[in-house]
Amino acid sequence: MRARRALAARLPAPGYAAVSRWFVGLALAALLAADLHVSSLEPWAELRRLLGGLVHPDLVAVEARSVVYTVAFAVLGVGLGAGTGFALAIPFARRRGVRVLCAALRSVHELFWALLLMQVFGLSATTGILAIALPYAGLCAKVYAEIIEEADLSALRVLPSGTGAVSAFAYARLPDVAASVRHYTLYRLECGLRSTLVLGFIGLPTMGFHLESAFRQGRYAEAGALLLVFYALIGTRRLWVRPWTLPVLAVASVLALPPMVGAIDIGASLARFIGHDLVPAPLRGAALTAPETWLETSTRLWAWLRPILTEQVLPGALDTLVLAQIALVATAFGALLLFPLVSRRFAGPIGRPLGRVLLVTVRSTPEYMLAYVALQLLGPSMLPAILALSLHNAGIIGYLLGRHADDLPYRPDAPRGLNLYAYETLPRLYGQFLAYLLYRWEIILRESAILGILGVTTLGFYVDAAISELRLDVALVLIVATALMAVAVDALSRALRRLLRINTLPTRLAEPPRREEAASASRR
Repeated sequence: MRARRALAARLPAPGYAAVSRWFVGLALAALLAADLHVSSLEPWAELRRLLGGLVHPDLVAVEARSVVYTVAFAVLGVGLGAGTGFALAIPFARRRGVRVLCAALRSVHELFWALLLMQVFGLSATTGILAIALPYAGLCAKVYAEIIEEADLSALRVLPSGTGAVSAFAYARLPDVAASVRHYTLYRLECGLRSTLVLGFIGLPTMGFHLESAFRQGRYAEAGALLLVFYALIGTRRLWVRPWTLPVLAVASVLALPPMVGAIDIGASLARFIGHDLVPAPLRGAALTAPETWLETSTRLWAWLRPILTEQVLPGALDTLVLAQIALVATAFGALLLFPLVSRRFAGPIGRPLGRVLLVTVRSTPEYMLAYVALQLLGPSMLPAILALSLHNAGIIGYLLGRHADDLPYRPDAPRGLNLYAYETLPRLYGQFLAYLLYRWEIILRESAILGILGVTTLGFYVDAAISELRLDVALVLIVATALMAVAVDALSRALRRLLRINTLPTRLAEPPRREEAASASRR
């Protein structure tokens, strides 16, 4: 162990250029295995019809109830998830079990949660709320814990001796972290609106349900109207989400979401789900406590598991990694091209607002919905998924990099145009750019897996097939494999950020860059 550490200390750490070359090289290799063909006969004609629906939307066709359901699911799901996440954030740093629980919750996509929860609660409000709350609890716990750990400790030092832990947290730590927690929670609400829209594609009565129906039937004017209403919801979030409106929104959301199916015996459904459906088929009814049957049972278990691993997990994981790697590098190039659109130095007073509208629109559109639309235009292949993932994530990172660029201190005789971009701005932003990109890596991988529901043969494709065939034990194995991949990529991402010494740069997407952080980043 000491010899390995000594060897690692003597080896030079890779720099930004080396890591960038590694990722680009892996993406080029992945292109050789990717399916990128276009099978649609008239993609441009379909695109013109879609744009025509956005230009001439049928606003009358939008059901007000679907808009209310979209907001209600997001408010209650994010509220429950953020509240649980805050409670878990307090012991997060001290309890390994809490950290493992949170990692397990956030590594499973909300669509996978919804598909599993539907087996217990049916197509009900409970399914939609819990599908958002469970992964968001894990996400919020991690981020809130980081915010708490980074808080100023000076107030704690002046507390009188004997102050209880609860009082010390409430009066010395909470006031310092409240603003950051509020900013991040509001950002999570925006993400919750996107998640709620996507849940409509599997049957919950949100705007996504009507959007999927409109696209499938070619009613692009209605689809355009739904998209515009959704963008309006996102764009006006700061107006209708205020501290004094939150209690009103919570109460109204509870009243707006009656059960959407008949009475369900939740206890019996839950018992069957845990005690039978999720149990591997060879273990159902087996006497595991009897030593004489254990060998036979384990043999049958391996015979059941082996084809799942070789025929579903391995090919699905390979396609998931291929898709995620190409999308990650495409995101990188897209973000580097897009961030000047929202920077004062490059876009100017006229172009900057237009650039902000473009990037906010792109980042507000869920990857799943972008992939669904691209699938209608281009046909089934990896290409729609790559376009969806790269456009959405490039919009997010490009928007944030543009804000960082505005906070960079430029010298009075700084060049203009391409020279300003290539020699003054990009070198000083590149560390922050890599920090954001590596942070989004795990998210891109999770989304790559879930896009298999649309027909791409990633792990989500096999999960959807297993659930459709009511083989929930097989689906559980596939979901666990997806979660383990996400955890592994997250660990690798954090290791690379430490290796590149960019682990202290901001990656919370809800927080604006502070000037001292931008100045510190420019000095690195």
